[in-house]
Amino acid sequence: MDRFHEMQVFLAVAEEEGFAAAARRLKTSPPSVTRAIAAMEARIGTQLLARTTRSLHLTEAGQRYLEDCRRILAELDEAEEAAAGSYSIPCGHLTVTAPVLFGELYVAPVLGEYLDRFPLVNINALLVDRVVNMVDEGVDVAVRIGHLHEPGQQAIKVGEVRRVVCAAPAYLAQQGRPRHPSQLREAKLAASSSSQLLSEWTFVEGGQPLAVPVEPRLVVTANNAAINLARVGWGITRVLSYQVAAAVAAGELEIVLEDFEPAALPIQVVFQKSPRVPAKILTFVDFLSHRLGQDAALNPAMQRRG
Repeated sequence: MDRFHEMQVFLAVAEEEGFAAAARRLKTSPPSVTRAIAAMEARIGTQLLARTTRSLHLTEAGQRYLEDCRRILAELDEAEEAAAGSYSIPCGHLTVTAPVLFGELYVAPVLGEYLDRFPLVNINALLVDRVVNMVDEGVDVAVRIGHLHEPGQQAIKVGEVRRVVCAAPAYLAQQGRPRHPSQLREAKLAASSSSQLLSEWTFVEGGQPLAVPVEPRLVVTANNAAINLARVGWGITRVLSYQVAAAVAAGELEIVLEDFEPAALPIQVVFQKSPRVPAKILTFVDFLSHRLGQDAALNPAMQRRG
């Protein structure tokens, strides 16, 4: 078994935290994975994985070797892509990440358009409500909401979103429209735990931050659930403006406390800086940035013109 393949097996075992899961990922058998790791450890002369009947974790040597494997395999992929002309022709596998709801609403439709235009590219879309480590998880392009990019990354701003408080017209007619954030303490609140951007209900008053301690009566794990509770008139929720743009336009929800909103958050398309960026990344970043930049729901200036 060649060393590059052994590295791929070791990387899969470390990331999947198990031999069986790694075998499924590599489409091979668990015994072959076990033999590959044993051969690697025997050749190197040290234990890379500490195993018990219930758990598996990296040894200190294994942690160092894992980072080396990632770097070497990435350099190998880059060399092969360069030889295949991927720096001039969009081709190969592209991994993209975005927040769940944003990805479903705004990124997924663009993926189909891009693939139709560039038939030599395949895309894996990782839609999760967490900040993905692009290097560790092999991500080529990320959509970030907020000032979330690392040194060595290129970020292109494509729009903005607001942190908005909203409720159904029926709820506001029955319970009254809050005029100050402090009134939220007495309101029925539904909140999502999936977004760190909304974990604290902070506002701005007179140019100064205003923190309002609130205790939502209902906490859900998905933004859509909190939005739907507000739409049916159960109570008030706080979300990002793009998440309720359609419901607000349809009159199903109304935004309140706009005068107390904090500054808008940037939407950015992020990728790794490099002297040579593959054509698949450059073309996708350009394609996605152009599409998102044209969307009125993500562009406050376009909303005002409308």
